[in-house]
Amino acid sequence: MQFVVKRDILLKSLNFVQGVVEKKNTLPILSNVLLQLKDKKLSIVATDLDIIFYDEISNVKIINEGSTTTSAAILYDILRKISSDSELNFELKSENRLSLKSESADFNLLCLPTDNFPTFADEFEGSEISLNNNRFLKLLNKTRISISNDDTRHYLNGIFLHLTEAHGRNFLTGVATDSHRLSSSSLEVDKMNDFTSIILPRKTVFQLCSLLNEAKDPLIMQTSDNKIKFTLGSIKLISKVIDGKFPDYKKVVPTQNDKILVVSSKDFINSIERVASVSIDRKEGVKLLINKDNVQLSVNSANSGEGNEKIKAEFNSENLNISFNSKYLIDIASEVENSKLKMNLKDSVSPVLIEDISDKNSYYVIMPMKI
Repeated sequence: MQFVVKRDILLKSLNFVQGVVEKKNTLPILSNVLLQLKDKKLSIVATDLDIIFYDEISNVKIINEGSTTTSAAILYDILRKISSDSELNFELKSENRLSLKSESADFNLLCLPTDNFPTFADEFEGSEISLNNNRFLKLLNKTRISISNDDTRHYLNGIFLHLTEAHGRNFLTGVATDSHRLSSSSLEVDKMNDFTSIILPRKTVFQLCSLLNEAKDPLIMQTSDNKIKFTLGSIKLISKVIDGKFPDYKKVVPTQNDKILVVSSKDFINSIERVASVSIDRKEGVKLLINKDNVQLSVNSANSGEGNEKIKAEFNSENLNISFNSKYLIDIASEVENSKLKMNLKDSVSPVLIEDISDKNSYYVIMPMKI
């Protein structure tokens, strides 16, 4: 095999590959990227056996067709250090040696034969669903902050995508929770008859977010029994879905919280950041003493001291003392689009509902801490 391709085009594709390929693999072939020349196109494939990334580059000069696999990390590192807009000349010298020449640089990369590279059946029966890229990216960003890292409850290690209905309108809703906090965000869709609820794994969510940040092509989603496929132009991302039942999250969403706190989102984030500076590992919670027209924030660390600050606020009830994990509060407040943050409270121990006045289709629930 032999081909010539522009460095910037190949680098863009290899950049996405880095998020899929695991650095440490028991199977060496999984650290490699598959390069395949066929039908006037260069195909790039990478997998960790749970996620498969495909890309096709048609802007390539093919001298001889063929295929090989080489280290994804090393190839990416070399390309990053080669000057932009360079032409790259690839030639497979033998089964285990790939030559890469560019300007005055000359590399010989070790290869593994393609026979060992996993093959996948790409069969998806479900109908194709077109989604608005920006809205779907927003849904993923708002919900992914609450994905659990606890592997004992694997069904919480992702975003639960399912259909909901409200006021006669249909929504694709994403929900994630780690049992300390919960995020929900929805986007309006046309009626989808054959979409079954799925749990999208954390790694797939982050990979999809980086693709959507870059991609200009429209997003198409398709599901099968235990897999989901996202297509963006020449790029395809296929992922296994999490096998498990997502809990009935609606039970934990408070409906009777009538104590309303309204505070500037920006001031709130900055103030938490400042007072939490005294806590080295951020393990100590932030205490909120809520009054009619202000909130007093404080963090007290046995090892390094305390921080206190007061910010303006509006509260429709008597004074209330409540504490939270500072990181959780910052994560949620950072996703709120409105300049004001609205917290619906009940007492110092019950779940708190946080709303975004600018986005009626998203909300957050956070459990207070006991300090």
